[in-house]
Amino acid sequence: MEKTINIKLRVWRQAGPKAKGRFETYELKNISTDSSFLEMMDILNEQLISEGKEPVAFDHDCREGICGMCSLYINGRPHGPDDRVTTCQLHMRKFKDGETITVEPWRSAGFPIIKDLIVDRSAFDKIIAAGGYISVSTGGVPDANAIPIPKEAADEAMDAASCIGCGACVAACKNGSAMLFVSAKVSHLALLPQGRVEAARRARNMVAKMDELGFGNCTNTGACEVECPKGISLANIARLNREFLKAKLKE
Repeated sequence: MEKTINIKLRVWRQAGPKAKGRFETYELKNISTDSSFLEMMDILNEQLISEGKEPVAFDHDCREGICGMCSLYINGRPHGPDDRVTTCQLHMRKFKDGETITVEPWRSAGFPIIKDLIVDRSAFDKIIAAGGYISVSTGGVPDANAIPIPKEAADEAMDAASCIGCGACVAACKNGSAMLFVSAKVSHLALLPQGRVEAARRARNMVAKMDELGFGNCTNTGACEVECPKGISLANIARLNREFLKAKLKE
């Protein structure tokens, strides 16, 4: 038999970037515990529309834990109370009957609020554009074993490349630092021979762009790694620091 719960939602509402925000409380009844968190938000919006009220604006896309769009701060945690999941992978079985759930947008100077729970995360795109790519010619597509790469390096590169750029690391950090995101994007290229040619310029430019866009400094509290849905390691930040130091020494 399907289990259902009744909940209260405290949702951040903000009409626009310049408007003053506030929490509004809504009640939802008979929510299936098998529902995802975003399905519950859809039910809320259907209820609001039926009442002639404006629905809550929130980001979503793939709903498969791949795109990172579903950036919600739930009960004081990015993506909610489960581990290694995005908001779209969070299910209502993680909450209790009668519970009050607080839903907020990412809170960071680098992610200004657009409306309600939607923030502008284009800063991450600008950081990538500053150097998170390979632009030099590396020739045609070689055979898989033509360029010897140690398995350990390949595994680490793949782990770093799994970052989906959701911004949970920034939301979790007391300083609003983007170091885990930047380090993941630097690491997965720095570990591979194709990325070494532009390694110095990449580290230097991406860190400079991160600072320019208003993200805070890393103080190694580790909250970013804990809340990252893909489990990106803090070891990548150490690698970024080494890459950046080497780049400055080359100058």
